[in-house]
Amino acid sequence: MMDSSSSSASESTTPNMKHEKPTLRKNRSFAFRIHEHVKLGHKLSETLKGKLSLGARIILEGGRRNIFKNIFGMEEGEKVLKASQCYLYTTAGPIAGVLYISTKKVAFCSERPITFSSSTTGELRKVPYKVLIPVEKIKEVNEGLNVFEKKQKYIEIVTQEDFEFWFMGFLQYEKAFRNLKKAISMSI
Repeated sequence: MMDSSSSSASESTTPNMKHEKPTLRKNRSFAFRIHEHVKLGHKLSETLKGKLSLGARIILEGGRRNIFKNIFGMEEGEKVLKASQCYLYTTAGPIAGVLYISTKKVAFCSERPITFSSSTTGELRKVPYKVLIPVEKIKEVNEGLNVFEKKQKYIEIVTQEDFEFWFMGFLQYEKAFRNLKKAISMSI
C-alpha cells in the first residue's frame, strides 16, 4: 500500500523529456495540490464544508497560532513553525484536519468533530479528533510515497513508544516536512 522509501527522479536524456516537464510542473501547481488534497476526503461536499468552517474559524480566532494555543496550549518560548492542512490516516480512513508543528510539539486537530458512543453513558458525542506528540518523544520521521499514486506523499512519525502516525494530502508537503525536521533538530 505505502512505500516508506524515498525515490528520486532520474534525469533522462531521451526525447520524451520535453513532454515530461509540463507534467511535472502540472503536478506541482497549487490547483493540482488542492485537487489531490480534496479527493482524499470521503465526500466532496463534506470536505468542502470542513474547509469553509476551518477558514471561518481561522478568521474568528485571529489565525492558526491562536487556534493552536486555544486547543493545545503553549509553553513559554514555544513558537508555531507551520500549520498545514492535511489528513491523518487511521484504520477507519483519512481524517481531515490541521497539523501544527511547533518548537515543542506536533499536534493534529480534525476540521470537523467525530461522533462516537460514550463508554459510560452510551450516548453519542461529537468531539474533535486530536493528537499531541511532544517533539522530544519522536523517535523518527520518515517521508514516503503511495505505491499506487506516486504523487501522493506522506509523513510517518514514529514515537519512542513505537506508535505510528501517518499524515498525507498536504498542500505544501515539502514545507511541512522541512519544519518538522527543524522542530526535531531544535529539541536535540
